[in-house]
Amino acid sequence: MLALLRRAVLMTAFAFSAVSFAATDAHIVIEQTTDNLLADLQANKAQYRTDPTAFYNAMEAILGPVVDADGISKSVMTVRYSRRATPEQMQRFQENFKRSLMQFYGNALLEYDNQGIRVLPGKTAADAQRSEVRMEITDKKGVIYPVSYTMVKVDGQWRMRNVIINGINLGKLFRDQFSEAMQRNAQDLDRVIDNWIETVAKTRAAQEDA
Repeated sequence: MLALLRRAVLMTAFAFSAVSFAATDAHIVIEQTTDNLLADLQANKAQYRTDPTAFYNAMEAILGPVVDADGISKSVMTVRYSRRATPEQMQRFQENFKRSLMQFYGNALLEYDNQGIRVLPGKTAADAQRSEVRMEITDKKGVIYPVSYTMVKVDGQWRMRNVIINGINLGKLFRDQFSEAMQRNAQDLDRVIDNWIETVAKTRAAQEDA
């Protein structure tokens, strides 16, 4: 599964760069931002490959405001742990979680090489608070990977809540990682939060070895 995830995970970041917050349809947001992110990557790829940290920082500045960090963080922690977390712990986890996402997605994005990307037709109802946007990515071998984005409206703006890649639910993957980390660390919430970036990095390393 990790090998498949490594090949497909670059798809998840395409939808969240320079978002047009004025867009009222989640599908339009996906289409606009896919074009913007790929253009930026093409213009700066040589620099990003020699300085991945600069890429992570750029991605965090671009993607951070578009991700529903509060909703995702609570979902990853689950009610069991989020209800015992202090506001300071939740804020710290949100920041570490966003940083881990940038690194997780960034490495895959640097491997992007003009694969085919198609946002499937659809329309978001004007009064909708949640929307599913489906996309297909075709790799250089012609293999098609289906992607499904869960978008939610937060303060009137479309934000990403979850992604499913070829049947792999990234939200569930991170929830399982968090639960396992809590067990390994004797339910020490601070330790799990502080080591979260390293936890996700180990998953990324496992992909590379798979």
